[in-house]
Amino acid sequence: MCLGIPGQVLHMLDGYGGQLALVDVAGEPRKVNVGMLPEETFEAGDWVVIHMGFVVEKTDRAGADAALEGLKLMGSGSEDPP
Repeated sequence: MCLGIPGQVLHMLDGYGGQLALVDVAGEPRKVNVGMLPEETFEAGDWVVIHMGFVVEKTDRAGADAALEGLKLMGSGSEDPP
């Protein structure tokens, strides 16, 4: 698994060849590219992991929570979560 930020799809954006989604990332809407996963379909409510503006993984709520915990752990500077 790569370092990525979890988010939840709000909706797919019209145009752009069907490759852009509006995703809630920590309460902020962000446009992200889903084109790296052409075999997947995306709809509102789906959880994704984003790296450098690209969706790199479609996941579930548990996977999104795990990704967020990993980011928190890295930011804490210690091996034990705060």
